[in-house]
Amino acid sequence: MEQQRVDLFMATNGSKFPEERQMEIREILSNIDDAKGNLVQVIQYKDPTTMLIISIVAGSLGIDRFMLGETGKGVGKLLLTVFCLVGYIWVIIDWFNIQKDTKDFNYEKFRQAAI
Repeated sequence: MEQQRVDLFMATNGSKFPEERQMEIREILSNIDDAKGNLVQVIQYKDPTTMLIISIVAGSLGIDRFMLGETGKGVGKLLLTVFCLVGYIWVIIDWFNIQKDTKDFNYEKFRQAAI
C-alpha cells in the first residue's frame, strides 16, 4: 500500500486503535498488497467514544459487551445487574475500560483482515 493511503487510513482511523500499536499498524499497511489494503479500509471500526456513551446509557444491559463480540460477558453483566446490585459495580468499571477494550477489538479486526 502506498504511503499516502497509509497516512489517509491512519488520519481517518488512528484514534480507533491503541496508541502503542499505531506504528505496527503503519508497518503492516506499508507491507500488505492492495487487495488486503482495500479490505482493511472498508471495515467498519467501532468508535471508542460512541462505545463509552453506549456503556453509560445501556451498559447495565450488557449491550456494550455484546457489540464487542463478548457474549458471555454481556450475558453475565445483564444477569448480575438484573438480579444483583453487584452488577452495577461492573457497569461502573466498564465505563473506565470500554474505550481501551474497543480499541483492542478494532486492532484484532484489523490484524485478522491484514494478515
